[in-house]
Amino acid sequence: MAAVSRLEARRTAVRIRINGRWREFKPGKDIAPSMTLGHLLREVAGLTGLKLSCGEGACGACTVIMDGKAVLSCMMLAVQANGREILTIEGLPADDPVIEAFVQQSEPGYGTALQCGYCTPGFILTARAFLNQNPDPTLEEVKTALLGNICRCGCYAAIEAVLGGRPVAADQKPSIGCNIKWKPGQEPDYSR
Repeated sequence: MAAVSRLEARRTAVRIRINGRWREFKPGKDIAPSMTLGHLLREVAGLTGLKLSCGEGACGACTVIMDGKAVLSCMMLAVQANGREILTIEGLPADDPVIEAFVQQSEPGYGTALQCGYCTPGFILTARAFLNQNPDPTLEEVKTALLGNICRCGCYAAIEAVLGGRPVAADQKPSIGCNIKWKPGQEPDYSR
């Protein structure tokens, strides 16, 4: 009987609620058994705000929110999302407080939370899921929540400030994960 169930499952469409709308993916056409959720969302559903980078769950760029929790879409098979609710960066309203905080922290004169932008969707969705569960975090809780996200540009202090609600000056030394000190108009100092 288990073999029949598996065979039937191969013929049954996978239904996922993505950004508030139910989507159906047909096996053999839209979805394959080994396809990751990240690949499905980005390449099949066209949600290119999601970034695929390391492919091994080490960078956080592919973070989405599934049923209220941040998950790494490169580490999850698409079929595992059947019947679940997924929120991508495209599904957050433009006036979401986390998005607004990232934008405000990118104003001239402050250390920027957005440089190349590749990691930004993952950080925003990680932060959104975290703040939904803990709306008034301590600095240590913020650092712990962001451990799974990597910013190769070194914007950690500004990203930390976004969640802590306090802007930082552009010349402030980042306090988590990065020892690069940089001021606008200067070359980065990699000697630290």
